[in-house]
Amino acid sequence: MKFGDTFTEFLHKEQVRFSEKCSHVEYKRLKKVLKTCQSCKTLQEASTADQQEGAANQNKQLCQCQSCPACDQAFFTELMKEVSDIALCFSLRVRHLLHLHVATGMQRYLLWLRQCFMNDQQAMVEKGRTLIEYVTMNAIAIRKILKKYDKVHSSENGKIFKSKMRAEHIELLQSPWLIELGAFSLNLHGSDGEGLNELSGHFSCDLDMTPPIMTLMLPDSLKMEYDLTCAVCLETVFNPYALSCGHLFCKSCACSAASVFIFQGPKSAALDAKCPICREAGVYAKAVHMLELDLLLKIRCKDYWKERYTAERAEILKQSKEFWDLQAKYAVY
Repeated sequence: MKFGDTFTEFLHKEQVRFSEKCSHVEYKRLKKVLKTCQSCKTLQEASTADQQEGAANQNKQLCQCQSCPACDQAFFTELMKEVSDIALCFSLRVRHLLHLHVATGMQRYLLWLRQCFMNDQQAMVEKGRTLIEYVTMNAIAIRKILKKYDKVHSSENGKIFKSKMRAEHIELLQSPWLIELGAFSLNLHGSDGEGLNELSGHFSCDLDMTPPIMTLMLPDSLKMEYDLTCAVCLETVFNPYALSCGHLFCKSCACSAASVFIFQGPKSAALDAKCPICREAGVYAKAVHMLELDLLLKIRCKDYWKERYTAERAEILKQSKEFWDLQAKYAVY
């Protein structure tokens, strides 16, 4: 089955499974745009070949539709909007699902009480599988349509667009929420990839490797690997946070890099605080606390997690004492 038919079938299932409308890549419409450009290019090349064979050979290396409104307006502008909407829809869905799984206090008690009468875990597994399918199918559609664009136009504009998505932090397969969803899936199933079908891909995690890696297997033998090493302490991330630029750090390391106390948290960092890796400013305000990933580490690396937890608690107490001693000193003056 061609990918276009597979994607159409996925969209039909998506409409059945969810009452609310979710954003997706307009794969068939964008493909029609490219087909129009391809026809235009073929005619231009044929006309050029009649005039001068040498010039035709040179023109084949260039995009003949650089000023084509279909590509400049209907293609990249619309695709960027679609990708942004998909990234937002995905993050909101995952946040809602994970909030139910890692609830605390009274909400956790109410959820536990509800589970006595309803099998919520199976429903959560199904929602997690659906979200993995949602993001991977749209990511593959984007990859294929950009590859088609570069083939039709003999250009590298598709690759440039991918770089732009990374720069704006909306590349779907690099989302920290996808890592959280993978950790959630592994936490629920207990074993790597269990219960996830071939279409939606599956996650596995090897924390004994150097560096520790979480892997997402996709259709067409594609593979995404996520390094779980903190770039500051060079250890497996503990109590991890993902900055809005996408880089992962231990909470204590992120706070240290931003010059704030651990008990204040990374989100209290100054607006001009920069990521220790890419040096991008303003990335702390929307940092994501990776609770599912931390739970995965707690389950699979118990001794390491306890050691880091004890060390962090001791550092928090030390910093708290320093902070309040400083406050008391200023109060006296």
